[in-house]
Amino acid sequence: MIAIIDYKMGNLRSVENALKRLGAEFCVTADEKIIRAADRVLLPGVGNAAEAMQNLRDADLVDVIRSLRRPVLGICVGMQVMCRHSEEGDVDCLNIFDSRVKRFVPAPDVKVPHMGWNQIGNLESKLFKGLDGGSYVYFVHSYYPELCPDTIATSRHGVMFSAALKYENFYGTQFHPEKSGDVGERIIENFLKL
Repeated sequence: MIAIIDYKMGNLRSVENALKRLGAEFCVTADEKIIRAADRVLLPGVGNAAEAMQNLRDADLVDVIRSLRRPVLGICVGMQVMCRHSEEGDVDCLNIFDSRVKRFVPAPDVKVPHMGWNQIGNLESKLFKGLDGGSYVYFVHSYYPELCPDTIATSRHGVMFSAALKYENFYGTQFHPEKSGDVGERIIENFLKL
């Protein structure tokens, strides 16, 4: 069973639909017992990192998430709150990944938010099994995790940033695999096989 953590941060429908297409069994929950018992955990998120952290604190899920030993995948803001700190709301996060989240600096060739298809490279994980560097995935974000020892994929939007992170059993993607077509579906499928 896969637990999708519901902490009131955005539309979960696209994640649910991606799992349905793969025939995966899942539930959407904020229940600690169900999350701890799950074989895999997804932490999706859309919105503001400070609000996301407050919602996780309000739901008493901070220590629950940190203590999980099954594969966990954070998506977009779900990954950002797994980093050390976010400039968005100047908030300390879960401190799982050794990365800080910074805001893109707008420039003539750098639109903020970074929205649309972009390539990922330097793929260094079983999460990307069967994929080539240069694969395109879908991004929607104004903040990005810096490069760090936990970086397992990179992308560039003005600056090079962490497109994906991994530490022990925790994984994160800044892009939305559930909105990234066949490439994203392969990534989710790989996660489910970890």
